[in-house]
Amino acid sequence: MARRLMGSSGWAPKYDPDLIEAECHNLESLGYLVRFQGSLKKSVTSSVKPWLKVKAREMGTKPKGIYYDLSREGKKVASQIYKELKRREDRKDIEGE
Repeated sequence: MARRLMGSSGWAPKYDPDLIEAECHNLESLGYLVRFQGSLKKSVTSSVKPWLKVKAREMGTKPKGIYYDLSREGKKVASQIYKELKRREDRKDIEGE
């Protein structure tokens, strides 16, 4: 995941991989993330890391690894956070006019 949040060069992680992994484990223990191990699908659809498509073509499948997805509870929390941030932005726009 740290490599997914890549740095300016596109190849070096911008964030500490150990910190990201610890936070993912923390969110998983709280029930907000669900872990998948292995390959999720056969086609790679990363517009962020186009080299994955090239690698997948060479290997024939998406590289195996550990993937995370939001759980049902995680989606609820993410939705609440998004709505709150949107309300704050809307308030700033109204106050700024």
